[in-house]
Amino acid sequence: MSRVHELPFATLQYYATSPYTCSYLPNRLARSQVAVPSHLINSSTFSTLIDQGFRRSGHYTYRPHCDQCRACIPIRVDCMRFMANRSQRRSWKNHCSLQIFIHPLFWSQEHFDLYLKYQKARHPGGGMDEDCKSQYSQFLLESRVNSRLIEFRDSKDSRLVMVSIVDVLEQGLSAVYTFYDPDMTAGLGTFSILWQIEQCKKLGLPWLYLGYWIKDSPKMSYKSRFQPAQYLYHSKWHDVPPDSSFFYPA
Repeated sequence: MSRVHELPFATLQYYATSPYTCSYLPNRLARSQVAVPSHLINSSTFSTLIDQGFRRSGHYTYRPHCDQCRACIPIRVDCMRFMANRSQRRSWKNHCSLQIFIHPLFWSQEHFDLYLKYQKARHPGGGMDEDCKSQYSQFLLESRVNSRLIEFRDSKDSRLVMVSIVDVLEQGLSAVYTFYDPDMTAGLGTFSILWQIEQCKKLGLPWLYLGYWIKDSPKMSYKSRFQPAQYLYHSKWHDVPPDSSFFYPA
């Protein structure tokens, strides 16, 4: 007899999208495998799916399913064993005075203005720098799992400098997305990850899921700097990344 929390998997279906332009590697097409129906994917279900390489964007649950590329490798930080390196310790020292507020997901014009400023500075021409309110909300504020919005504010004048969206799962936290003031001192993104690792430790959760590590993408390769970490390939989590022959099979 199936237990209640197993029942959604009996009715979940998976489909592959049509090819689309890859956002991370030049001259490549990407495809995704999508889990549906989305209303059955709650925190418990997603806690299982994320260990199979899935991620969440709003109500959209997906994982890479490309035809001739396996460059997107799911990565999770071993929080209980994590040791910050020198650069990470410097980022923590530079930003540890920030005021931090944890909220349920909610709309804020202040957040949206910072989001657009971040996109225009860090990802110009990528499309997200022209997002409207509804696109932003669908991406970051729609969730059927246990999600939190984290505000980071300057301790002197309470100015908003960074926002992180985090999912709280059964075995860890999932870093959904972070955006910040590009005019601020470098290392804010690093500080956000370090803060989430500390939250995992306080909550007794072993893993922080960082999404996909892509060795050949400057936007995504930084994730391997948080060690020790595990990488998902060949349907198992490993303590070391795959060798180069894995990424682009002939």
